[in-house]
Amino acid sequence: MVDPGRAFGTGAHPTTRACLELLARLPRGSLLDAGCGSGVLAAAAARLGFAPVYAFDSDPVAVAAARQTARRNGLPVEVARADIREDALPAVDTVVANIELRTVEALLARVAARAAITSGYRAHETPAVPGWRRVERVELEGWAADALAK
Repeated sequence: MVDPGRAFGTGAHPTTRACLELLARLPRGSLLDAGCGSGVLAAAAARLGFAPVYAFDSDPVAVAAARQTARRNGLPVEVARADIREDALPAVDTVVANIELRTVEALLARVAARAAITSGYRAHETPAVPGWRRVERVELEGWAADALAK
């Protein structure tokens, strides 16, 4: 159950669906939903068995929505307000980021993770960050999501 309120993310957008498709194929471990919006990806990750799950966003409305999503679904997600470009980030096995391309690239340049699921950009765009390679891509309705590995 997700009520995004004024935060981004009901789970219906092609970028979210593509992220979920890729996320379901990954080995379970710790996960950071960076720029979490309503927390739908963090909630799905927790439901899939990822743990611990962190959800960070700089928007207080998004943080409140993500907390409510986790609480409504009885899921153990640690939600915090943080700027993913500047604040300390936890070291995790996987980072998921459904945000605009330049922010994805800035995040990947600094996050300590072995795998990433990224989206929020069009199919003709691709994150370019040294040290990361694309493993898989899903395209839906002109949008793309990538599974990346270090």
